[in-house]
Amino acid sequence: MARAKLLLIAAGGTGGHMFPAQALAEAMLARGWRVKLSTDERGARYAGGFPPEVTIEKTASATFARGGALAKLMVPFRIAGGVVKAVASQLGDKPAVTVGFGGYPSIPALSAAWLLRQPRMIHEQNGVLGRVNQIFAPRVDRIACGTWPTDLPQGVTGIPTGNPVRGAILERARAPYIAPGDYPMSLLVIGGSQGARILSDVVPAAVAQLPEGLRDNLRIAHQARNEDAERAAKAYAEAGVRAEIAPFFADIPRRLSEAQLVISRSGASSIADISVIGRPSILIPFAAATGDHQTANARGLADANAAVLIPENLLDAPSLAGHIAAILGNPEAAEQMARHALSEGKPDATARLVALVEELAGDPT
Repeated sequence: MARAKLLLIAAGGTGGHMFPAQALAEAMLARGWRVKLSTDERGARYAGGFPPEVTIEKTASATFARGGALAKLMVPFRIAGGVVKAVASQLGDKPAVTVGFGGYPSIPALSAAWLLRQPRMIHEQNGVLGRVNQIFAPRVDRIACGTWPTDLPQGVTGIPTGNPVRGAILERARAPYIAPGDYPMSLLVIGGSQGARILSDVVPAAVAQLPEGLRDNLRIAHQARNEDAERAAKAYAEAGVRAEIAPFFADIPRRLSEAQLVISRSGASSIADISVIGRPSILIPFAAATGDHQTANARGLADANAAVLIPENLLDAPSLAGHIAAILGNPEAAEQMARHALSEGKPDATARLVALVEELAGDPT
């Protein structure tokens, strides 16, 4: 009996790389494929969510972004050793397709697939290619783009697939939107894991400047780092606004579906969640993001008139208060923004990735 086809996934150790990789792994296992994950020692620590059927293959890699002079000197040698190991592995158990999801741990497996001329593709979550995906973009058969448009090298074509979202988000996809009005309204503030301090400073100050009638109707859920929470809570209390503040909300899908407005950083996963559920948003990209990729991530929703995009250097309380009031004070405009957000959503992102893998493998779809 012939062995099932093998999908080799190469990914680094952040959630941005690992979550779409995990979604594809689960889908391909369900279709009868075998799946291996190629990552390094650090990346393997972030692979706990992968199904147990996925074989985790640890292969040495390295980056110039970490360590001292000696560590940087050793980078080429560690990568070369990882590539040699990956070539040997792929000769012994030939993948039908290799898919890279970014991060330096994906270098050995993608390099081996390129050297052996095996079918290969990459998935880029953000609107700007990460450093590793920039290297491989001209050297793969397909580029799946989680955010569209994606800034790509000249002569390179991408395929918009969207970013896979969690099952809990899919369960609330296209949830009916309750337009703002003269009744309790939910404002959700998502700070993300980095750079949330400015939101904890500016959003409460902006809410305090809203007209009293609007302010009285607000119910705010604000994701803030522990060191910012007390200051934000005090500001909301002084403004007489009900606010729930926590460093992490486990029920973001529910909160998104119940929100009249979302104020958020524009990480790729947040953009995907907002668009699949379909909610008006005010997006403040993290200015220090590599390659300003959060601005690129926000471009699709902003261009579709589904979101207001405010560069971090232009964010202040009066202007933010004006945008909040303009959206929550105009039910028709808010409903239109919600519809436009849905038009940008790709709830079938995982299925699109599956189709590309099967196409490269020569399987009928």
